[in-house]
Amino acid sequence: MASTDTAPGLVKDAVPDSASVEAGLDALETVAAPGQSFAQTLRQKALPPLLGVLLVLALWQGAYSLELTSSYKLPSPADVWAAAEDLWSAGTLFEIIWTSVWRGLSGFVIAVVIGTPIGLLVAQVKPVRAAVGPILSGLQSLPSVAWVPAAVIWLGINNQMMYAVILLGAVPSIANGLVAGIDQVPPLFLRAGRTLGASGLSNARHVLLPGALPGYLAGLKQGWAFSWRSLMAAELVASSPDLGQGLGRYLENQREFSEMAGVLLGIILILFVGIAIELLVFAPIERRVLRNRGLLAAAR
Repeated sequence: MASTDTAPGLVKDAVPDSASVEAGLDALETVAAPGQSFAQTLRQKALPPLLGVLLVLALWQGAYSLELTSSYKLPSPADVWAAAEDLWSAGTLFEIIWTSVWRGLSGFVIAVVIGTPIGLLVAQVKPVRAAVGPILSGLQSLPSVAWVPAAVIWLGINNQMMYAVILLGAVPSIANGLVAGIDQVPPLFLRAGRTLGASGLSNARHVLLPGALPGYLAGLKQGWAFSWRSLMAAELVASSPDLGQGLGRYLENQREFSEMAGVLLGIILILFVGIAIELLVFAPIERRVLRNRGLLAAAR
């Protein structure tokens, strides 16, 4: 009898209630990741890309030393460095880079301002989506350089032509990214927003855009890539003293002068700007979004 009297108490003590389970789960979620020293962070983040760059340079120097092709076609890394030093000595290196960076970033901001409402409209209005959606997808797949001749005829060789090419390349990607993100917003979020009275711009600001943020961010990254590529295509084709000399124009000038070291330097600078924008702008934003959604550990 004594054993049967104490059995319910034992069972009650052995089986945790729902409150204790939830508290345990909360405790697991709030366990802080162990901190990393500066040396560990440097080793994990900076060392791998540095080794990759050193490997490329070693292969490049090896191909040059073995004379796999003529030095006219493949200059050494030292020759390319000398071309960069010439630009530095002339005081034009940062001017060339900044001319293109300013055009690319300002054109991208304008593309975001235009592409975001287009994406919201296409995602929310079915007739507009049926009419405009395929056009946006087609424009996104169209090479940016195809717009340059038409833009030159329409607007002339000026900055307006440059920005037109950037917008035609970037806006479809930004709009399509937002549409894809909105399509992935759970219907429960939309119903909850309507229940709380969100509608129109309020619904877009507080429900759609936060819910679609991962897809929207992917569209923004792709939009920047299209902005940068469109600008380089426009600078390669269009030439005018009023436009100044950006990276694309510098690259084409070096080709016309048959300066392969300058050509490779232009390619490296274009690549450097693309990587810098990714690391300094988009990577921190992406980490913050993932952290806010509890996905940062999985992303690593």
